[in-house]
Amino acid sequence: MADTKKQEADKEPKKDDKKTEEKDQELSDEDRQLQEELNMCVQRLTEPDQKLYKPALESLRSLIRASTTSMTSVPKPLKFLRPHYDTMKQVYDKMRPGEVKKFCSDIISVLGMTMSEGRDSLAYRLSGSKEELGSWGHEYVRHLSGQISAEWQDLEEKDEDKRKELLKLAQEIVPYHMNHNAEAEACDLLMEIEKLDLLHQYVDETAFPRVCLYLTSCVAYVPDPENTTLLKTALEIFRRFKKYPEALKCAMQLNDLGLITEIFKACNGLQQKQLSYMLGRQQIFLELEDEMDDSDELVEIMSNAHLNNNFLALARELDIMEPKVPEDIYKSHLEPNRTTIGQPTVDSARQNLSASFVNGFVNAAFGQDKLLTEDGNKWLYKNKEHGMLSATATLGLLLLWDVDGGLTQIDKYLYSSEDYIKSGALLACGIVNSGVKNECDPALALLSDYVQHNSNIMRLGSIVGLGLAYAGSNREDVLGLILPVLGDSKSNMEVVGMAGLACGMIAVGTCNGDVTSTILQTIMEKSEADLKDTFSRFLILGLALTYLGKQDSADTVIAALQVVQVEPLKSMANILVDICAYAGTGNVLKVQNLLHICSEHFDTGKDQDNNEKKEDKNKEKEKEKKEKDEKKDSSDMSAHQGVAVLGIALIAMGEDIGAEMCHRSFGHLLRYGEPVIRRAVPLALALISASNPKLQILDTLSKFSHDQDPEVSYNSILAMGIVGAGTNNARLAAMLRQLAVYHAKDSNSLFMVRLAQGLTHMGKGTLTLCPYHHDRTLLSPVAVAGLMTVLVACLDVKNVILGKSHYILFHLVSAMQPRMLVTFDEELRPTPVSVRVGQAVDVVGQAGKPKTITGFQTHTTPVLLAYGERAELATEEYISLTPVLEGFAILRKNPDYES
Repeated sequence: MADTKKQEADKEPKKDDKKTEEKDQELSDEDRQLQEELNMCVQRLTEPDQKLYKPALESLRSLIRASTTSMTSVPKPLKFLRPHYDTMKQVYDKMRPGEVKKFCSDIISVLGMTMSEGRDSLAYRLSGSKEELGSWGHEYVRHLSGQISAEWQDLEEKDEDKRKELLKLAQEIVPYHMNHNAEAEACDLLMEIEKLDLLHQYVDETAFPRVCLYLTSCVAYVPDPENTTLLKTALEIFRRFKKYPEALKCAMQLNDLGLITEIFKACNGLQQKQLSYMLGRQQIFLELEDEMDDSDELVEIMSNAHLNNNFLALARELDIMEPKVPEDIYKSHLEPNRTTIGQPTVDSARQNLSASFVNGFVNAAFGQDKLLTEDGNKWLYKNKEHGMLSATATLGLLLLWDVDGGLTQIDKYLYSSEDYIKSGALLACGIVNSGVKNECDPALALLSDYVQHNSNIMRLGSIVGLGLAYAGSNREDVLGLILPVLGDSKSNMEVVGMAGLACGMIAVGTCNGDVTSTILQTIMEKSEADLKDTFSRFLILGLALTYLGKQDSADTVIAALQVVQVEPLKSMANILVDICAYAGTGNVLKVQNLLHICSEHFDTGKDQDNNEKKEDKNKEKEKEKKEKDEKKDSSDMSAHQGVAVLGIALIAMGEDIGAEMCHRSFGHLLRYGEPVIRRAVPLALALISASNPKLQILDTLSKFSHDQDPEVSYNSILAMGIVGAGTNNARLAAMLRQLAVYHAKDSNSLFMVRLAQGLTHMGKGTLTLCPYHHDRTLLSPVAVAGLMTVLVACLDVKNVILGKSHYILFHLVSAMQPRMLVTFDEELRPTPVSVRVGQAVDVVGQAGKPKTITGFQTHTTPVLLAYGERAELATEEYISLTPVLEGFAILRKNPDYES
């Protein structure tokens, strides 16, 4: 028995010998020699003579360092030493403390890279001789960085000494990364160990643009409060290198007025004028001291007083001054011929109203048209009641931003005998002043007398007008006028809703205490019937807008809303405030939470009250009644889900990956969601892609514009208009013409198609509704407020937009901006220069100086920029004072330029 075992034991080594022989044959001579040398060094270390250790370790070190590696394979010495890893550890444990032991520790630390389990590399590095990190190569440094951040997460607060050790090592790694064009990895390491404040010590003149670009582009992907830390760090670095426009952009992203003022005062002359243009575009107005140089000029720029003239100059340049009539947009002659029998020749008030809107949107800001500016009364009287109000208000659209010339043309309608026309004229005055500040405050002077008017119609015009004219200004005097209306017994629910919304628009993103307390007070005092009114949603929207982008500051209000007992208002309010607070942050946890809300199913049969169960039995008998009641009940219970769908889009629209993922989620919601959810999805698609007609989104909307549920269809059609707003997109225009034929008999759908056609050709293709600007990095709170108002109104499209409150569509004005680039010289005179315009390319973390645009064409300014396009100067004759050529850019002659 023993003999057989012995024989087997003799056989086994032979098998192994065979394997090693085969392996040896695969190795080249050089590799075999290297392997033998390494094996010999390890052999030396296992011998008792400690004098041999140092030379053996030194030859190991030189062999490891001499190796070169390809990207896909482990370096040869490390590969051959893997089997000896445990032997080396045992050798280390037996060694006497001293230099040699530390040296051995270094070698094991490097070998640790090839062994995946544990954090040996880090442990042995810390006990090693602390020689320079970089000498072991880039991969080793990266490996250590990963282990430091993992170790840091596991440490508790009290392990202070260990943390200090890790921090010391990190402070060696960061400069190494900085010197080797791996700025992103340096930032990552400091972010992981929460020591981003150390970064500015290591940033120099050459590295800071790349470091800051990386920090700012990470903002959308990290949770709060880290996102604000990143922005603040980038801002400090920009200020250190005197890059004020970039610093101002970070301050505007943080929405911190104190910081904005500091940066503005830190620079002077032309630079301040450039910053003023940036502030004007974001609608932030700073109160300047009179003794400042050029204070009048700076105030004028910040007030956007120049906007109208520059826009008209662009229109003349593009030769589009000729006013258009609605028929130019509808192009009925291109529609496939319908039978002439029963051809609608009758002028219907509905069609005239849609023509008024189309006329207003298409000729917006051009100051002239063929319906109203010649002989307005004739056209206005072709509309009925509320139709007159909206038709008169479109005059404000035509004269947009033209405060001096526009108000005189509207003035005559303020003396009309018709209340609806007067109210429309008041609203028009507000629209003209939208986004433009004037020291005379004409809007306040004209509208203040009508806020407490006996007629609710007059109240509506003046309140909505004030909300649009002073949106984002947080003016105490204007709020003081409107807030009392909320508690006034004469105000109906529509006026109360609009007053709450106007206050929200004016105090957008300011956490204004007066506004929140008054709106909350109003909600508490209203009866249940009032709170179930469709206009109550605008009260809570006003409340939510006050906290736009303020993240966790909104928690107190959400807590206060728990007192409200009326559903679905309570759930709607909680979600609305929450989503507005996180608008554009891309916060993944919030989106998951909202998707969870959308997945709930409300079964009307399981309601609490027994009498509803009895009703259920009756419903079984009467099928028709069953359908109606069930719809009403479930829509009451699940109304907040519509808001949740909008919320997903509102939070995720900040960055492209999130928006892409939303689009996929919406596909599921459209197929499997409740009716309320399906009605909201087209609106959410409009929000993530405003003025950006992506093919896949247009196709989805086009499909649902033929849906059986009329409200899904109405919302899809309007969403097509918002998605293509101001782009003149030919494919979309053709789709809408087909829809006009398809819905020719249905006046509501046709009204929506006409609106969408008007929006598509908004400003004859020169305006945009996209709330993002400055290279899609800055979110304009006022624009978001305007878009959200219209989309929230569309959650009940039948009673609001298709009812009598179509004037809510004018809230889009606050999001309307020209999508142009105008260049000025140092005297602020428009200067034509050649620029290259192409698709923007993301160059974060790329080596060298990569191209920032692709597929460009060269144009002469002023020039139109489409969504996702970027401009750069074609020659070096001028130097731009702003890094982002968009809107208004001041150029300075380049002293080194030779033609």
